[in-house]
Amino acid sequence: MSDPHYPHPGRGIALAVLATACFALLDTTSQYVGGVVPVLMAVWLRFMVQTGMTAALLLPKQGKSLFVTHAPWWQLLRGALMVASGSVAYISLQHVPVGEFTAILMLVPLVITLMASLLLREHVSGLTWLLVAGGLSGALIVVRPKGSDLNMGMFLPLVLVLINACYQIVTSKMVRTEDPGTMHFYTGLTGLVFGTVALPWSWAPMHELKIWLLVGLLGVFGSLGHYFMIKGYQKAPASRVTPYMYTQIAFATGAGWLVFGHAPDVWTVLGIALIAVCGVLGVRAR
Repeated sequence: MSDPHYPHPGRGIALAVLATACFALLDTTSQYVGGVVPVLMAVWLRFMVQTGMTAALLLPKQGKSLFVTHAPWWQLLRGALMVASGSVAYISLQHVPVGEFTAILMLVPLVITLMASLLLREHVSGLTWLLVAGGLSGALIVVRPKGSDLNMGMFLPLVLVLINACYQIVTSKMVRTEDPGTMHFYTGLTGLVFGTVALPWSWAPMHELKIWLLVGLLGVFGSLGHYFMIKGYQKAPASRVTPYMYTQIAFATGAGWLVFGHAPDVWTVLGIALIAVCGVLGVRAR
C-alpha cells in the first residue's frame, strides 16, 4: 500500500542515486587534491562555491523566502555535521583508496535504517532489513580487510559513518518543515563561516589553475549531491531511500579505476553486484 505522505517514492530513489554519483565524484576529486590543498582551506573553498551556487540559482526564484527558517538551531547542527563530515572525509581519503573508503561508508544505511525505526518511528519491514544486510555483506566483500592492510587511517571512515548517519537523520527530520533550498543555503553558509574563521591558519598558495578548478568542483559536486539527497528524502521515506546509497560503491569504484587505475577484481565485482541486486529489490520491500 502506498504512503500518502510519499506518493512518488521512485522519484526519491532516483534522486538519491544521482546524489551518490555526485558524492563519488566528490570523494575522487578530494583524493586527487588531498596531498596538495590543506583540509581547512579545501573546506572553505568548497562551501564558498556551494553557498554561491545556491544563492545564484535559488535567490531569483525564492527571493527573501530563501532565508526564512523555522529551525535555526537545527540548521546550525546540520551545517556543523556537514563541516565535520567533509573534513573527516577529506583526511580519510589521503589514507584509504576511494573504493574502499566508500565501501566502509556503506555501514551508514544500516545505521540510518535502525535510527529511522527507533527515532522517526518509520515502519521497516523484515524484507527491508534483509536487503540492507545483504547490501552490507556486499560492502564487506568489496573491502575484505586483512591484518596487513589495517592502519589508523582506516578508522577515520568509521567515525564518518556515525557523523553521516546523524546528518542524514537530521536532514530527514528537517525536510518535513523546512524548504530544501533554505536548508541547502544555510548548510553552505555554516561551512563557509567555519572555514573563514580557520582560513588564516590554513591558507596555502595554489599556483596551478587546474588545482583551483578541481577544488571548485568539490563545491559543485557537494552542492548538487546534498541538494539531490534533500529532495530525495522529501519524496521517499528514509528507510526506503537509504538502501540505494549502496550504489555509491559502484560509482566510486569506477571513478577510482578511471582516475587512479584501481581496477576492481572478481570479488569486488561480486560485492557490487550483490549491492545492486539488494538495492533494486528494495523498491518492493515496503
